[in-house]
Amino acid sequence: MLSTLSRKMLMCLTGLFLSFFLLIHFLGNLQLFLPQEQAHLQFNSYSHFLSGNIIIKIVSYVLYAGIILHALDGLIITLKNKKSGANYQFDQRGRASKWYSRNMGVLGTILLIFLVIHFQNFWYVYKFGKPPLDENGNKDLYILVITVFKEWWYVIIYVISMIALCYHLIHGIYSAVRTLGLFHPKFVKWFKTVGIAYSIIISVGFALMPIYIFFTYR
Repeated sequence: MLSTLSRKMLMCLTGLFLSFFLLIHFLGNLQLFLPQEQAHLQFNSYSHFLSGNIIIKIVSYVLYAGIILHALDGLIITLKNKKSGANYQFDQRGRASKWYSRNMGVLGTILLIFLVIHFQNFWYVYKFGKPPLDENGNKDLYILVITVFKEWWYVIIYVISMIALCYHLIHGIYSAVRTLGLFHPKFVKWFKTVGIAYSIIISVGFALMPIYIFFTYR
């Protein structure tokens, strides 16, 4: 059985890995903001390259394992915290921490549900479905993205999930710095500023993608 410190370290490392992946995923998806014809072929070529690269495939398996470990570890830590904190949860804790810090389990659950929907709509269809091909012979993931993002209900789910992601990242990055022992009084404000800025940029950037497509391709 893992100790509490080991679980926190596992949560920290998997969280940082997933945060780094989010940045790479975000940069790749910025192609959706290009002019339509350019975005169409370029985004599909990019997706085809990722799906056919052996190194990317290995990284993707690490990613899947990271998501599962992060979710399971978060669930265990949340349940243990609730069990140990049952007697003082309504006391001084609210004054000492932010609401999102006390509700990481809820935010994580929202993100997990979103990931299931997201994987089903994109990853599963792209890998195991029969999406159309573009003029270069690549699977047309771009058309799939456009089709899904034209649904108002999915846009709402996506935006709500990105709000949850923002708060999840703000707390997660701050906690990771402390767990790794990098937290120093001289750099507290700097770490907080960088963490908050990263969280907002990534979350807002992702949220703008379905909003942009919804109003552009109506």
